[in-house]
Amino acid sequence: MNLSLLLFLIGILGFILNRKNIILMIIAIEIMLLAVTLLVLISSFSFDDGIGQIFSIFIISIAGAESVIGLSILVAFYRSPPFQAIINSLF
Repeated sequence: MNLSLLLFLIGILGFILNRKNIILMIIAIEIMLLAVTLLVLISSFSFDDGIGQIFSIFIISIAGAESVIGLSILVAFYRSPPFQAIINSLF
């Protein structure tokens, strides 16, 4: 449980500290999601229940789909010229 809590806190810290880099923010969100998955697996093992293992497989597959969709939207936005003007005006 301590490892999953540590991973979750690292993910929150990475999300807060990397406000300007969107890719690192997505990676931090994935770290938090995998920390929750690890916690589900640990609690499933301690309660001797197989439902948590099945649930963690669903979480991992949904996390993969989420990261693919998020990165594809990010690439589509970075390729558009008006988005570059917005980024340059913000920073």
